[in-house]
Amino acid sequence: MAKAKLLVVEDDPGLQQQLRWAFDDDDVVVAHDRETAMAQLRRHQPAVATMDLGLPPDADGASEGLALLAQMLAVAPDLKVIVLSGNRDRANALKAIAMGAYDFHQKPPDAATLALVIARARTLHAMQQENRRMMQIEADSPLAGIITRDPAMLKLCRNVEKIAPSSASVMLLGDSGSGKELVARGLHGLSGRRDKRFVAINCAAIPEQLLESELFGHEKGAFTGAQRQSIGKLEMAHGGTLFLDEIGDMALPLQAKLLRFLQERVIERVGGRQEIAIDVRIVCATHQDLKALAKEGRFRADLYYRLGEIVLAIPPLRERAGDCALLAHHFKHRFCASEARPALSFSADAIAALEAHAWPGNVRELENCIRRAVVMADGAQITPADLDLPAIEAVEENLNLRQARDAAEYKVMVKALARVDGNIVRAAELLGISRPTLYDLMNHHGLK
Repeated sequence: MAKAKLLVVEDDPGLQQQLRWAFDDDDVVVAHDRETAMAQLRRHQPAVATMDLGLPPDADGASEGLALLAQMLAVAPDLKVIVLSGNRDRANALKAIAMGAYDFHQKPPDAATLALVIARARTLHAMQQENRRMMQIEADSPLAGIITRDPAMLKLCRNVEKIAPSSASVMLLGDSGSGKELVARGLHGLSGRRDKRFVAINCAAIPEQLLESELFGHEKGAFTGAQRQSIGKLEMAHGGTLFLDEIGDMALPLQAKLLRFLQERVIERVGGRQEIAIDVRIVCATHQDLKALAKEGRFRADLYYRLGEIVLAIPPLRERAGDCALLAHHFKHRFCASEARPALSFSADAIAALEAHAWPGNVRELENCIRRAVVMADGAQITPADLDLPAIEAVEENLNLRQARDAAEYKVMVKALARVDGNIVRAAELLGISRPTLYDLMNHHGLK
C-alpha cells in the first residue's frame, strides 16, 4: 500500500531529520519556508501537516507561520495542521487553533504522542472525505435535498416513494419554508414523468389578473398588451408535473377554471376557442387550512377534494427531533465551501441557541441564519452572536424512561448525533456510553 503523506514545515534541519526518522512509515515531505510549503501542499495534497510557526524571514516570531497557516487552509480547508510550539509560543499556538489549526504539540515533540495526534487527525480527515463522497453519491437522489433523522419526516419520505409512481394529485400541507417544493420535486423525480418538465408557479406571487394567463396561456390580441401567442404553465408541463404553490391564495373564478381542467383534462387559452388536451400531474401546496377556507366560502370544496386525493403534512422544523443541529451542520459545510472559508465548528452555546429557537421561518430561516454566521464568524467557531441569536444555557431534558424508553432513547440519540455532526466517538462520549453500546442502540432503532 502507498504510504500516507505527511507534510513537515520546519526550518531546523535537525528537527526535520528527527521527524523523518520518527515517521519512517509515512511518506514525509519537508518544507522550510512558506513558498516551499505551498508548493508541496499543492503537489502532494497531504491529509496532515506539522508546522513550526517560526519560519524565515520571521524565524523568531510567528507572523510568517500564521500567514502560511491561513494560506494553507484557504487552499485545503480539510487539511489537519498540527502546530509545533515551545512554551513561550503558547499564545501564538492558541491563536493558530482559533484560525483553524487542528491541534498543537510542544517542542521538542514526543514521537509516540505526536503519532497519536497525527493518527486521530488522519482518521477525522478520512471521515470527512467519506462523508463528502457519500453526499455526492446521494446528490443524484430525488430526495437528496431532504436531510432528516426525525421519524415523522422519514415516514413522509417513505410515503413519497410509495405515492410518486401513481398519477394521483397530491396536496402538501406545511408552514412556509418547511420544504414543500423539495417534496414536490421528489414526487416528480421518483415518478414515471421524471424525464419531462417540472414546472412551478407561486399563486400568491402573481396578480390575480395575470395568473389565468400564466396558467392557461393566451392568444395574440386576447387583451391589451398581448402582442403574440403565449403558452401557459399547464402546456409547458405537458407530460410532466405542475407544482401550484400557495394554492389557497387562488381567486375563486380561477379555482372554477382549474376544477374544470381537472375534470376534463383540456384547456382553452385566454382569448382562444380551441380545446387543448393536457396530460399533467398536479401537486399543490399551502400553509393555510383549506377546509376552514372552504367552510368560509373562500375556497371551493369540490376543488379541495380534487386536489387532495392524497394529502401529505410536512412537520415544522421545531417539531423535528435533532434536525435543527443536523441541518445547521449541513448548511455550515456547504457555505464554508461556497465562501472559500476554512472549516468552522459550532460552540456549545451556539448549538443550544439553535435548538432553543422556534424557527418560525423553518428550514429557509435556518439556512439564511447559517449563511450569515459563516460570513460573520471571526474565529474557527460559530457563536450565538454570529447567529444573531440570544445566548442561553443548555437545559437538561427531563426524560421518563419508564414511560417512554424507546422514544426517549431515540430522541436523545438523534440529538447527540446531530450535535456532533454524526461523529460516533463524540456522540458516545456525550451520551456516557461505549461505542459498541451506541452501535447496538442505533441498530435497534434503525439509525444509520
